[in-house]
Amino acid sequence: MTSLSPALKQATPVIVDHALGSFIYGADGRRYLDFTTGIGVTSTGHCHPRVVAAAREQTGKIIHAQFTTVLHQPLLQLTEKLGNFLPAELDSVFYANSGSEAVEAAIRLARMATARPNIIAFQGGFHGRTVAAASLTTAGTKFRSGFAPLMSGVHIAPFPYAFRYGWPEEDAVAFALRELDYLLASISSPQDTAAFIIEPALGDGGYLKTPAAFLEGLRERATVHGIMLILDEVQTGVGRTGKFWGHQHSSITPDILITAKGIASGFPISAIAAPTAVMAMAWPGSQGGTYGGNAVSAAAGVATLDVIRDEDLVANARIRGDQLLSGLQRIGAGHQGIGDVRGIGLMLALEFVNRDGDADPQAATAVQQAAIEQDLLLLTCGARGNVLRIIPALNVTEDEVDLGLRSLDAALEDALSAVRG
Repeated sequence: MTSLSPALKQATPVIVDHALGSFIYGADGRRYLDFTTGIGVTSTGHCHPRVVAAAREQTGKIIHAQFTTVLHQPLLQLTEKLGNFLPAELDSVFYANSGSEAVEAAIRLARMATARPNIIAFQGGFHGRTVAAASLTTAGTKFRSGFAPLMSGVHIAPFPYAFRYGWPEEDAVAFALRELDYLLASISSPQDTAAFIIEPALGDGGYLKTPAAFLEGLRERATVHGIMLILDEVQTGVGRTGKFWGHQHSSITPDILITAKGIASGFPISAIAAPTAVMAMAWPGSQGGTYGGNAVSAAAGVATLDVIRDEDLVANARIRGDQLLSGLQRIGAGHQGIGDVRGIGLMLALEFVNRDGDADPQAATAVQQAAIEQDLLLLTCGARGNVLRIIPALNVTEDEVDLGLRSLDAALEDALSAVRG
């Protein structure tokens, strides 16, 4: 009998029957509040009526129109609408299917545009599972181990993880920038460095906001040395952080921006955006793909952007994010073992530590599993698996946030008492 690969590890035992808004309805008849959103993908909630209608209509017209063979209206419409949200300088877009593919397209473009070989990524970053993307990923060894050799020309610099270092944020930023400068002086000269790549907030690496001062330091060095600054907005983009793009919490503009996940409410599509002059430096034939820019996914993307605009979901992410963060801080103060409560918009986390201040993945997993019994779905992350991440839909309501907080508090009470004995 054929079965799914045993390498696939399920975070929950739930088998979905159907889903709507913030809720998943299991085949077991239970209703679960979904604060995973498919790892930040179902941005407008499950099965938003306008997204469903757009996809249904498109499937009756054309499903697959391979975009290096023929163009289709949804892709042209999506490009036009995306331009309303992108920085004005980033006026050229290439589409793929997944975040990993978009990351690889971005580093390929950066290497071609600069004629330089090296890419500098940052500790804790997650950029994908394909070989090149995994070579840039240090969110955990599970993403990059067991299939060496990885892509050459990649160097890893420290990320300003203030909580881990036990420092004020400004000290962590100063340290990380000094170490980057040392890397540029000792390992990858600026003349050999094509790009910096970083997330505006770490995803799988622990849900840590990248300090604005650090992004601004990267921008300054990139400009001085002719290095491309690539921002991986796969998870932070499309309103997740309370601004449309995560980097908008700083003053910078990237040279290349990567987006995926929430852009089409669950349909697979991703993109990179860059200035036309930079995109024109890609070698002819270097951009393409059988399924890239799929017509149904693009139609869902158009509807998603319309819903986000019409329902003011970026503002809702900020407001409900503040509500959720306040509740998490209140809950965190009442439970030993929660070392840090953090978040930006609807991208929030609890970091668990033991009595010695070391990572406590057992506690994080226990709470995540206990939450299932409270009909709440959550995920863990972080290099050591000790971070509980909370990712509601952008249209989550005040009552749903309150319900999630009550369920989480109950799960904490059950799980931590068992773990601590």
